[in-house]
Amino acid sequence: MNLKEKTILITGGASGIGLEAAKQFLAIGTKVIITGRTQAKLDRAKKLHPALIVIKSDAGNEEDAASLFNKVKELGGIDILYNNAAVLVPPSNLGIANDKHTEGAAYEMEVNYLGVIRLNNFFMGMLQSREEAAIINTTSILSQAPSLIEATYSSSKAALASYTVSLREHLKIIGSKVKIFELIPPLVATEMTADREGKKISPEEMVKGLIHGLQKDRYTIRVGDAKLFNLINRFFPKLAFGLLNPKKGHQLLRK
Repeated sequence: MNLKEKTILITGGASGIGLEAAKQFLAIGTKVIITGRTQAKLDRAKKLHPALIVIKSDAGNEEDAASLFNKVKELGGIDILYNNAAVLVPPSNLGIANDKHTEGAAYEMEVNYLGVIRLNNFFMGMLQSREEAAIINTTSILSQAPSLIEATYSSSKAALASYTVSLREHLKIIGSKVKIFELIPPLVATEMTADREGKKISPEEMVKGLIHGLQKDRYTIRVGDAKLFNLINRFFPKLAFGLLNPKKGHQLLRK
């Protein structure tokens, strides 16, 4: 896929992987629009990268999604929708006996799954009108094997992974030119994973892998250890599950 002179919308683009993606896409000649829930973070991102277009928008809010679509349409539209925004409720709030369990699960599903579908539906017509267009859905290695301490987050990503495959095949059947990419990252060093132990890759390395995959039209983009994990999970699923759920991590379930 040619990325130069395209316009990309990155949800959750004011920090972490999203902000790094904005930086790297700008560097290769892509016009970048980012969204985020916090105006102060958007302002900081704009100060760092003046070429950015910033729009305050909550990926889990239906009214915000409609407003975002209208604003993007006024700006001339987009060629690529990068569904990067995601939330993870802290494990301490997701214990099976905790009364916040359902509330946290619903919040994760609303942002990580339903919010993606909502934006895809809003922008699909716009994307189909372009000569070359794409949607990028960010899942996780946890969509392949779940984390015991992040069970509902894992479930939201598993749902998104299944939806992504179905959407890609459906668009092929109807002859749509919109490309559907699934980005499967390993553990990335961001604010969301600050409390997680284990090997992490940098957002810079993560985004480099994403851009390379897009340019090669690799519809399932596995970056870093996500490639190895896929092989382990395919042939040794119990081992893969154990790698994601070391015994010392089980102590969190008792808190």
